[in-house]
Amino acid sequence: MTTFIGGSTVRPLGLIGLAILVAACGDSTAPRSPISALALVPVDSGFDFSVFVAGPPGDASRLMIVERGGRILLRKNGVRQDSAFLNLTGLTNPSTGEYGVYSIAFHPNYAANRRLFVYYADLNGDSQLAEFQADASFDYAIPASRTTILSQTQDSESVLYGGLISFGPDGKLYLGLGDGSPTDSVLFTAQDSASLLGKILRLDVDGVAPYTIPADNPYVGRPGWRGEIWQLGLRNPWRWSFDRANGELWIADVGEDLWEEIDYLPTPVVGGNNFGWPFVEGTHCFVPAVGCVTTGLVLPVIEYAHSPSCAVTGGYVYRGRKYPDLRGTYFYGDYCTGFIRSVRSSTGTPVPVYTPLSPPLTNDNIVSFGEDADGEVYVVMASGRVYRIALVS
Repeated sequence: MTTFIGGSTVRPLGLIGLAILVAACGDSTAPRSPISALALVPVDSGFDFSVFVAGPPGDASRLMIVERGGRILLRKNGVRQDSAFLNLTGLTNPSTGEYGVYSIAFHPNYAANRRLFVYYADLNGDSQLAEFQADASFDYAIPASRTTILSQTQDSESVLYGGLISFGPDGKLYLGLGDGSPTDSVLFTAQDSASLLGKILRLDVDGVAPYTIPADNPYVGRPGWRGEIWQLGLRNPWRWSFDRANGELWIADVGEDLWEEIDYLPTPVVGGNNFGWPFVEGTHCFVPAVGCVTTGLVLPVIEYAHSPSCAVTGGYVYRGRKYPDLRGTYFYGDYCTGFIRSVRSSTGTPVPVYTPLSPPLTNDNIVSFGEDADGEVYVVMASGRVYRIALVS
């Protein structure tokens, strides 16, 4: 069951008397239009565990597909290129549990400076944020241009790395890190002011190398706090996104035992919010199981049961040109059950839009969503298939 929770974004938990304004169960969600439905249009296939897609800003002719094993492939004018845009297979170790390249982000001024950034787990299983530069053709990145921006040591048993980097509307680079917990363990790093784990970080990569901490980050100058921290209290923000039209923030935070959640911050988005992990999972007390202190926490606007689902995959708000009726619609899915759901936000309350959609193949896993330069939204499958979300009559 999916629960859509209304009310203000920041409020105490209030487990007794939560205002549940809209509820939807499975495919019973009413479609927005009786003559329109969502569809998945095949884009490409045959990738080796595809995990992300992204388009350089302002360049509708190129789409990058990231493979977990380390290759980043280029589709140019709708044709996959024979050689990888960037091959990082030598920098990540398949024998480590959470190996791989997770995401790529292009500098807002990429067309002029050719700067791009990659988040990956290195040969020791530690998190690395690195910068590269594309060559003059923009068809390849230069491996030798790699510069380490930020490193985060991970426990050898950690399974929660986060996974997304993205430039925000303000031109700053954001990185979401998981809390680093090993399997079946719960750490309090998400609430640790001296740790970067379980946080979304905000970095200025246009100042002194490798980065500077923006002066308006919420914890700058506070004793005992890392200045890079922008938001805290997250378990594993694998995929999250800014709405490119208005800057609103959607965070899909993967649950532990019982609940998957999506958090939402309206514009203007400010830092310093606490999303509550591990005190709460979804809107429910976790540590302790009852009587948790919840004053001032940001609660999710969407939660759904962890079983048979297993891991929420956050998407994007559609801002493309092909389907005007889709504009303003936020998409998300689940890795295990494979559903794709859509909502729109009205005064902080997400309202279901279209009938939920399942992938064309059974037993396929939604790893990620992606967005190209035109704002079209893509669905990335672990099977190596990539689809584009469409609207059909």
